[in-house]
Amino acid sequence: MTEQRIGIIDIGSNSVRLVVYERTANGAHRVIDGGKRPARLAERVDDNGFLAEEAITELLGTLNHFNMICAHNRTGHIRAVATAAIRNAANQSAILDTIKSETGLAIELLSGEDEASYGFLGMINAMDVQDGFLVDIGGGSTEVSLFRGRQLVHSVSFPFGCVSLNQKYAVKGMLSDEGLKSIEALVTEAVKSQPWLTKSPSLPLIGVGGTARAMGKIHQAVTKYPFTQTHNYPMTGTDADVLFQELFQTPFDKRRKFPGLSKDRVDVIVPGIAVLRTLFRLLKTSHYRICGSGLRDGLFHATRFPGRSMHQDVLAFSLRNVSALHPAAPKQHVMQVNRLALQLYDELRPFHLLPNRAKVLLDAASTLFRIGASIDYYEYAKHTFYLIVNSHLNGLAHRETLMIAAIASYKSKNRTRQQLLEYKELLGESDFDTIHKLGILLQLAAALDRSETQAIGRLEAVQSGSQLLLYPVRSDGTLAVEAREVEELSSDFKKLWGLIPELVQPDYT
Repeated sequence: MTEQRIGIIDIGSNSVRLVVYERTANGAHRVIDGGKRPARLAERVDDNGFLAEEAITELLGTLNHFNMICAHNRTGHIRAVATAAIRNAANQSAILDTIKSETGLAIELLSGEDEASYGFLGMINAMDVQDGFLVDIGGGSTEVSLFRGRQLVHSVSFPFGCVSLNQKYAVKGMLSDEGLKSIEALVTEAVKSQPWLTKSPSLPLIGVGGTARAMGKIHQAVTKYPFTQTHNYPMTGTDADVLFQELFQTPFDKRRKFPGLSKDRVDVIVPGIAVLRTLFRLLKTSHYRICGSGLRDGLFHATRFPGRSMHQDVLAFSLRNVSALHPAAPKQHVMQVNRLALQLYDELRPFHLLPNRAKVLLDAASTLFRIGASIDYYEYAKHTFYLIVNSHLNGLAHRETLMIAAIASYKSKNRTRQQLLEYKELLGESDFDTIHKLGILLQLAAALDRSETQAIGRLEAVQSGSQLLLYPVRSDGTLAVEAREVEELSSDFKKLWGLIPELVQPDYT
């Protein structure tokens, strides 16, 4: 069905991007195609504020190319928006008319406020964060928003971005000390004009958009960070300052080889981070968090879920989505294992002093433990680990994503250590302890529905000496297969929990 595919085109001041989203037959959402073309529109404006003819011709070429990609994907709905460069162009209406007649696309011209609110929607649906400042440094504008209790409180759009500042203050991609001072003075004046900006100290600064993502990527490359996602990546103020000084002082030709820096950002990264760290200091924020979702994601949510575009529980939303992307997992069995795992966790509360988040991790792991079967049943645990690490599970720290992957695919302590070897700097000993305990607990829950018949209605756990007696309160038919599986697990379970589990068969005589 064609209307299940939505194309979002974002004509930014630095680049023009396309993302094609698909809704699968199972109701999951995923990106199936996309494209990005550097445009640098913000630096191609003449002294009278007119965007150059040549830039418009190039833009038409890009939009027609994106139109073809959407047509190949049988995209039912295309939503195309433009931001600061076209918003501020003196020939704005002529540009929009030309685009309409040459490409058939009706472009929505977003105000700075629209831009901030769609950026906020993209971020809030991807992060479990209550309060903070959201900063989006684009090519031609910078949006700063304050949110409290997951609601947007204030937002402002400033008329400068990394491309326009680079054009104004840098010479051949290099910023002088004077140029840097000028940018800092400009940002300082802008902040002074909005008194609310300095009245909420100690909140995190959430960075969305190209500059923030690039900063996170470079920092990960420089520090050889083992996890490949920049989404939800934390950085301290010092991290950003040290990185900035290094980029600022690196000559332009050498900067091209800087680890993690893409070639189309070599010149604009320095003014971009200069703005970011000046805001960090003036707003007295506590730390940075890089967000991988922004304007385009917000536009997608607003288009796909009109009227209910904000999801309150971001982890639950993405768990449902990832599960629906892998329909090979037997749904009833997975729901039963999830239910039994959480029940066992509660029953065993007196025996474990696991951290509060442990139940959240177990819930996620027991929801996803069979997704690897969509690749290969016999090796499903290995594939489950890979899929979870590389899926976008929102609302989690990187460390927690790794823990969920390890719990979901748990086989033994040694195998888990081996599996997590390349990520070991992100995990502490207590994390391994939690993984092993929850991993074997999930194995026990799976054993209790080994026949995949959901025969156990409810379970009661009773400790008797070193035994953990499991009584099915309601059950259908014999549980011989389950009893055998529980017995096979019992020695491994005892090593971790100090208890020997035994499924007490109902007496049918």
